[in-house]
Amino acid sequence: MSKVEFNFFYLFSGICRLAGLAFMFSASILLQILACALYNNWWPMLSALMYVLVPMPCLFFGGGSTQFLISRDGGGWIDAAKFLTGASAVGSFAIPIILRHAHMISTGAMFIEFTSFIIFVCTVLCFHRASLEDDW
Repeated sequence: MSKVEFNFFYLFSGICRLAGLAFMFSASILLQILACALYNNWWPMLSALMYVLVPMPCLFFGGGSTQFLISRDGGGWIDAAKFLTGASAVGSFAIPIILRHAHMISTGAMFIEFTSFIIFVCTVLCFHRASLEDDW
C-alpha cells in the first residue's frame, strides 16, 4: 500500500469514528424524545437537563479535557469537577426513578430513559477513548 492509500484509509477511519459517535448521540436523544412522546408525558425530558450539566465541569474546571477524570491528581477545583460530574451523572439516572416513584411517568418511559442514558454514557466513553489517542 502506498502512503496516499494509507492516509486515505486512516482518514476514512477517523470519519467513521466521528460518524459513529454522532449516530450514538442522536440515538440517545431520539430515545429521550420517544420516552416523552410515546407516553404523552413530557416529564422525562427533565433528565435531558442533566445531559447538559454532565460535561460542564469538564469545560469549566478541566480545561475542556476529560483527562482529569482518570488522574489521581487532586486540588480544590479538580476535586470539585470530579464531584460535580459524578453528581450530575447520578442525577441523570436518579431522575427517572424519582419520577416513576412519584407516578409521574410510566415504567416503559423509565426504561427508555435508562436505555437513552446508557447509550449516552457509551458515547461519552467512546469519545474519551478516541480523544486519548494522539492521532485524533
